[in-house]
Amino acid sequence: MRKFLTAAAVACLYLTAGAQNSPIETRFDGYLDAARLGSRLKVMSAHPHHVGSPGDQAVARYIYDQYKSFGFDVTIDTFYVLFPTPKTRELEMTGPVHYKAVLAEPPVPGDSTSSQTSEQLPTYNAWSADGDVSGELVYVGYGLPDDYDQLARRGIDVKGKIVIARYGRSWRGIKPKVAQEHGAIGCIIYSDPKDDGYYAGDVYPEGAFKNEYGVQRGSVMDMPIYPGDPLTPNIGATKDAPRIDRKEAVNLLKIPVLPISYHDAEPLLRSLEGPVAPDDWKGALPFTYHLGPGKTRVHLKLAFNWDMKQIYDVVARVTGSTVPDQWIIRGNHHDGWVNGADDPLSGQSAMLEEAHAIGELLKTGWKPKRTLVYCSWDGEEPGLLGSTEFVEKHAAELQAHAVAYINSDDYSRGFLGVEGSHALEPFLEKVAADVTDPETGVSLLKRLEAREAVNRQEARGFHIGALGSGSDYSPFIQHIGVPSINLGFGGEGSGGEYHSIYDSYADFVRFKDPGFVYGVVLAKTAGRTVLRLSESDVLPFDYTSLSKTIKGYVAEVIALADKTRETIDVQNRLIREGAYRLVDDPTKPLTPPAVKTPAPFLNFAPLQNAMAGVDSASARLAKALKGFTAGSSEKVNEGLYQAEQQLLGQGLPRRPWYRHSIYAPGFYTGYGVKTLPGIREAIEQDDWKETQQQIDVDADILNRFASYLLQLAGAAR
Repeated sequence: MRKFLTAAAVACLYLTAGAQNSPIETRFDGYLDAARLGSRLKVMSAHPHHVGSPGDQAVARYIYDQYKSFGFDVTIDTFYVLFPTPKTRELEMTGPVHYKAVLAEPPVPGDSTSSQTSEQLPTYNAWSADGDVSGELVYVGYGLPDDYDQLARRGIDVKGKIVIARYGRSWRGIKPKVAQEHGAIGCIIYSDPKDDGYYAGDVYPEGAFKNEYGVQRGSVMDMPIYPGDPLTPNIGATKDAPRIDRKEAVNLLKIPVLPISYHDAEPLLRSLEGPVAPDDWKGALPFTYHLGPGKTRVHLKLAFNWDMKQIYDVVARVTGSTVPDQWIIRGNHHDGWVNGADDPLSGQSAMLEEAHAIGELLKTGWKPKRTLVYCSWDGEEPGLLGSTEFVEKHAAELQAHAVAYINSDDYSRGFLGVEGSHALEPFLEKVAADVTDPETGVSLLKRLEAREAVNRQEARGFHIGALGSGSDYSPFIQHIGVPSINLGFGGEGSGGEYHSIYDSYADFVRFKDPGFVYGVVLAKTAGRTVLRLSESDVLPFDYTSLSKTIKGYVAEVIALADKTRETIDVQNRLIREGAYRLVDDPTKPLTPPAVKTPAPFLNFAPLQNAMAGVDSASARLAKALKGFTAGSSEKVNEGLYQAEQQLLGQGLPRRPWYRHSIYAPGFYTGYGVKTLPGIREAIEQDDWKETQQQIDVDADILNRFASYLLQLAGAAR
């Protein structure tokens, strides 16, 4: 059943939007034009524009000229980064029969840019290691840690073998990372038609979903260690920056990795023998899925050009009239894997239309109170290169001046999605209430509420997600503590074009956002966010909202610790009693895992006491701000936006680049967030000594945060 609400269903529930917008926002809306937005998308997606390509430089220059025409002050911040491209790609099955993989996406009728073969990057995973390996093939499901536990319970070891994993359930870079940890010598990642191919819907070009030759390119850099240029961790990759040797870069893999289509995956998977795959590993290819190993052997040979490339961050500014030293930063990347109409140019086109409307306001004599900084990032696709290098180069300035960073990426028609710093949650709820959804005529907020009602979800009110990784907000919030927001739309434009040659203008106008109406809505939503932050006398940070959210995370990690303790006790009992069996075939005895050390007592009292302090301090600050007026408010405003920095620590265990104590991408989830990550991941790894250490670390950080909020409350009286 489709999870998302249709326009008619929403209209039955709500008849009016009831938006409340300021005169400046009404004028801003009047300057937005869907046709102009679409024409920019067509121009920018006319050719492939990956890092280091002529198309990448041309798109950066086009964006530069657009900002100039809007009346912005524009510069290009150039960085010099490592970027590998393939020179050898070979995959063949050598037994029990021979098959040589196609490793190519053919042009399709009706999509003119799909035939630009000479300009396209081949299908590959950036940051794979060079390698020439042969071995038995093992199917590892989605290639996550739990999947290897299932293999081990069946007596299957991948050491010295090549694994084939299915896209999904985690970021792609986790799959080869876990394979490498288990001793595999190579990793193949394929797209199963059950996820985004013919099982999901008609395939391209007849429908939106992945055809048999479609391949998802993408980075496999270990971004949960650190993103950005691998050779310049913690410093901006300027031309003369000191660089480490590539062998020293701990976020790069040691094994070769290759993505393939389900056309190329089918003969490999069909030939496998051994145990039948668990039910949730079975895809939609027309045969029984087996795990291997056995007679199926493959040869994988990859080699890359490890070249230094220039990337171009286009930075456009409008200086504030009243508080120029406080910056509202807006960003979307411009580089793509191929033509990238959806990812990222849909979001980039919406952001340019938003900037165009601000330029029209400037022509009327209006000036923003705070400085606006619009950033079109390069190098996001290989690993957040442009934004990370910018943040690392300008860290001190950004921590002093950046009020907030507002990010977008690709979008399609559907529902508003928001993640970000939870002190801005009430503010963002008001933005969502004041923008009208074009399909339904109700507010974005009402449409979200209606979806909950129709899906019979528990009504919990407006709620924004926590930020993990996968786009350019990551260095801002997780490295230097700048409050960040990620905005997007989706849910009714699903397809299989992601990171393939079929992510084209032709695909976008048919399946993603015909008429570009949701591009305009994204511009309205992000534009209001920018304008309201710029024009607020008192910045709209609500730390009672953040306190409530963190309190929920504290309850979650306590419950996780209790559940983990119970699970270990039950498992140990079953092992001792000889009752350990396969869940999907209880007749088969297992070689049981070793008995685990029982979980010790964990003292969460320091964390709970610190949380009580944050609760009290945030309430006092909220009370002080109610009676606070403008005038001498700028020091208080500065204190409000710099409060997020108080949640930074010395860095997470084994990955100190990530300094935020509340939000981080998971070590084994990649894009997916882990909240209170130091504590949560220590529990998940059964590392009880580290768990207690991280409880105490986070308690100290929250105590410091509470003291800061109390001082700020005193200043606001």
